[in-house]
Amino acid sequence: MKRGEVTPGSARALVTGAGSGIGRCYALRLAALGYDLVLAGNRREPLEAVAAEIRAAADRCDVRIVEIDLARAEAAAELWEAVRREGVTIDILINNAGIFSFRDILATPPERIERILLLHTLTNTQLCRLAAADMVRRGCRGYILNMSSYSLWMPFPGLSLYSASKAYLRSFSVAFSKEVEEHGICVTAVCPAGVATDLYGLTPRWQRIGRRLGVLITADSCARRGLRALWRGRRCIVPDWWNRAWIPLCKVLPMWVLRPIRKFTMKFQA
Repeated sequence: MKRGEVTPGSARALVTGAGSGIGRCYALRLAALGYDLVLAGNRREPLEAVAAEIRAAADRCDVRIVEIDLARAEAAAELWEAVRREGVTIDILINNAGIFSFRDILATPPERIERILLLHTLTNTQLCRLAAADMVRRGCRGYILNMSSYSLWMPFPGLSLYSASKAYLRSFSVAFSKEVEEHGICVTAVCPAGVATDLYGLTPRWQRIGRRLGVLITADSCARRGLRALWRGRRCIVPDWWNRAWIPLCKVLPMWVLRPIRKFTMKFQA
């Protein structure tokens, strides 16, 4: 059997933000490995489309859908209750849902600050706790994957909110993995740099250009590498060695370098 593969229908994964991009690719790959799925997201139509795609590729896969806004204080408890009502258990949790923000804090509406922090920190933390507690109770081996970001090493103007919230998620994941390791639960934080998805507001043309230049990887490549790290028990990964090589430089870039970049990128703030 392939690494991570299970007997079809013997285990189930919950993927948040599963309606597009990296979340969709995680769901498709897990279905191909034999997992049943719960797809969670804030819009039902894209989730239904992904569910149909999965059923066409793996007709024995049982797919449940939960439409939910995860950027709320009560969201994690509501999602877990919805899973419980479905009468299923979760063996893999993929915390993929995210909100990208490229805007100075003074130009960011308070409600957007709250939603980003709730989603990236509170909701993901509570889902980790709920999933791990249930795995321990059932005495089963489990996996949790949290999507952090390469931007945590880039506390640049315009990225202060996004990079800080993703830095929390990585730090939490690494520490939490050490807490639950003795229970047979693996926790992995994935910190990709540029990924060719709609998250950043790039048009399909610019996504293609980014892939050709090597500054963006495909969503499926990100999902493949994330799952490979999860099966291997890695606590944190940065896809592609050249991105890892740039981390020290990101930490020490002076403002005289960042100022012209900021001046150029101000017009893209959204």
